[in-house]
Order: sequence, then structure tokens, then C-alpha cells
Amino acid sequence: MPTARRTKVAVIQLTSGPDLEANLRVVERLVRAAAADGASLVVLPECFALLAPDDAKLAVAEPLPGGGPVLERCAALARETQAELVLGGFWETASDARHVRNSCVHLAADGSVRAVYRKVHLFDVDLPDGTKLTESDSVERGSELVTTDTAFGRLGLSVCYDLRFPELYRGLVDQGAIALAVPAAFTLTTGKDHWHVLLRARAIESQSYVLAAAQTGRHFGSRVSYGHALIADPWGTVLAECGEGEGYAAAWVDPEVVARVRASLPSLAHRRLG
Repeated sequence: MPTARRTKVAVIQLTSGPDLEANLRVVERLVRAAAADGASLVVLPECFALLAPDDAKLAVAEPLPGGGPVLERCAALARETQAELVLGGFWETASDARHVRNSCVHLAADGSVRAVYRKVHLFDVDLPDGTKLTESDSVERGSELVTTDTAFGRLGLSVCYDLRFPELYRGLVDQGAIALAVPAAFTLTTGKDHWHVLLRARAIESQSYVLAAAQTGRHFGSRVSYGHALIADPWGTVLAECGEGEGYAAAWVDPEVVARVRASLPSLAHRRLG
């Protein structure tokens, strides 16, 4: 990779639902807008192409790295805009016909697959508002940490519920990450209390940028996401954040800022446990 440089990035906020074509049209519109605004890397949220009941995502899952219609369309978008894309939650075929993988895919600006991370922590919960989600019923768990090279340096990949497990991000930093992609579909119930706190905590303790794309609003049935896609710097300051509805937030990732923060407050170097 060439020398890391200051790079403008964007995180997308969507209200994806069961209509694949409608979702992809919104993705294309917002990625084009972010690229026109100068972003050379754009992060899409979890479930960007489809947020629907389990049988629907099984039907649209594609193998990686070869892909199918959804991956081909995203690759064409990367080539058109000359922007790297992080496909935040791509439905990938799994090792059996009853499951998919919830995968975070880094596409280069030429549309090629640079890296694939399969979600390690699956969201199996009963929330106080009556929401019951059992992701493991239809998603095959991943097992490996993944980092990938970008123009600004090393990017660590994750998906949504991973955000609650700081050891994953410490592992990504140990692999050289200076920025962390956190594409998500955080529920409204948990998001309103935990989203900002967790993202800022991961930025501060990892002394890294956090690039958090998000789903927002009502998707189908009772499924509602919190939104507030944002970019935070290594000090935990929120640099840009989406408001209500679909859109994007953009900011600069500067490797020199990471170096200064890590030098002035060397907590990563002071670790004694783990």
C-alpha cells in the first residue's frame, strides 16, 4: 500500500425493507451523493440490500468472493463512483441451506473484493419492549478477525452486535487498525440508550476512528432501528452524524491524528492484561 493519507469517508443511513430493488436504488443514490461530496470510502449499514424475515434473506444470499447480482451491482457502483465500499451486512451463502452469513465486505474502487469479515457475535435477545430476535436461527457465526488496507491505513471490520465486545476491537487494533467500521441495524430500544455511548467508548479505548453506518426507522412489522449513523475520532468526538431519515454523514480520517492521540496518551502501550 502507498503511504497512508488523510481521506474523506462517509457512512450511509438507510431504512431498508423487504424490497431488494428499492433498497439498492436508495443505496446507489446515496453513495453517488457521498462520492460527489468527496468521499473516497463509503460504509453501508448492516442489511443494506434487504432487511426482511429469514426466508427472504436466504433467497438472496450470494457466494463470496464470486458473488451474484447484488455484489455485481455494488461492484459496478464502486467503479462508477471510484469509491471504495464497505458493504456493511452482505447476505452470503453459508455452509448449509438453512443459514446465511452476515458478512462485511470491503470492495476496492475497481469493484474487486478486498476483504470479507463474517459476523462473530450473533444477536439473540429478548428485549424489555417485547422484541425477540434470534439471529443464530438463520445466520452462521464467523470466527476470525479481519482488517483491510485503505488509503488512510488499516481498517478493522465488524458488524452491529460486535460493538458490545471491546476485545474484538482491541484485536483489530493489534492487527494495525486505525479506524473501525461498525455497520449496524441497532434496535430503537437499545440504540437510544447505548449507541452513542458504545461507539464513543470503542473510539476512545481503541484510539481509532469509528465509522458507524446505520439503519433507521421502521422496516417491516415491529422491526424499528435507531439510526444516528456517525463518525467519531480517536478522542471520542463525534465529527459528523445523520439526522432523521435516510442520508449520509461525512468526515476526514487522518492517520496523523491517530498517531498524535496514541503518542500523547499512550494507553495502548500501557496495557498489562491481555
